[in-house]
Amino acid sequence: MVDESQSLQERYAPQNACFGCGPANPDGVKVRSFVRGDAVVAAWQPEPKYEAFPGVLNGGIIGTLLDCHCNWTAAWHLMNKAGSPRPPCTVTADYAIKLLRPTPTNSSVFLSAKVVESTDDRATVEGTLTAGGKVCATCRGAFVAVTEGHPAFHRW
Repeated sequence: MVDESQSLQERYAPQNACFGCGPANPDGVKVRSFVRGDAVVAAWQPEPKYEAFPGVLNGGIIGTLLDCHCNWTAAWHLMNKAGSPRPPCTVTADYAIKLLRPTPTNSSVFLSAKVVESTDDRATVEGTLTAGGKVCATCRGAFVAVTEGHPAFHRW
């Protein structure tokens, strides 16, 4: 039975120390991604230490949030496509962020991502970051399942 209170990261990679999504990184931002229908979603509360200037989230943090969240979306999709009980270890091959408007830090930001194309070992994902009911940033990226010999292979 699946514990719905656990994020994908907590369920499949509790020892992962990634700055963006690693549950084991005490200094990380700890993205927590959850499957909801055909999308993967997350809510995250900004803190002042992540601001570019008062009240506005730093663009690099926005990139981190979307990169990690979209990567987990790809891993989840590839796991299901292969019928595997665990997600493959996936890495970012490329991604592009569009910062559409300043992202306020006075309330939670919300991430949503969906796979738009895939092969057996690669998924292209599109994601959004919204705050205050407005889309503040979008992302499109390619994420690849790595095999033994790749430096990231055993990270989860």
